[in-house]
Amino acid sequence: MRLAAVCGSGLGSSFMVEMNIQTILKELSISGVDVQHYDVGSASPDLADVFFVGGDLADSTMHLGRVIVLNSIIDMDELREKVTAVVKEAGLM
Repeated sequence: MRLAAVCGSGLGSSFMVEMNIQTILKELSISGVDVQHYDVGSASPDLADVFFVGGDLADSTMHLGRVIVLNSIIDMDELREKVTAVVKEAGLM
């Protein structure tokens, strides 16, 4: 499974979300999931199975396929809940 964090510039915020997703996967003892980060201009549907984006990018990322919109990119509880739902759905836990 491939997960990606996407932000407007592809630098700070998407990298932070990527690191937080990796932390959550480690907490859940889930391995074998590839996590990357991209800017909205270079993200394409073939790069990941699920894309995590901030609410400000919801409209401009729907072409990517499965997009999970985060109300707050710094809310670890929200991210944990949404990542957990994705990995459960994928049968990884």
